[in-house]
Amino acid sequence: MSRKGRGNCGASRLRRRSRAGDPMHRFDALPPPLRRWMAEAARPWSPSSCLAIWRRVLARGGSAEEALAHLDRTERALLARDALQ
Repeated sequence: MSRKGRGNCGASRLRRRSRAGDPMHRFDALPPPLRRWMAEAARPWSPSSCLAIWRRVLARGGSAEEALAHLDRTERALLARDALQ
């Protein structure tokens, strides 16, 4: 299969991490705004890592919009780091 037909799965040179459990069950349990963000993300994200960022921002008193903005910044930083490798 051509690289173009695979989408973003495996397109990153960043280290892959293995996760235990059912990622789709974890995805379905996420708050709807976070699920929408993950569905539109430029790179594949694990539900666990997104939820950790989400909770960290909210625990500091941030809003859902601030959590999504933080995820956007984190993704841009990872994309830039991937481009340098």
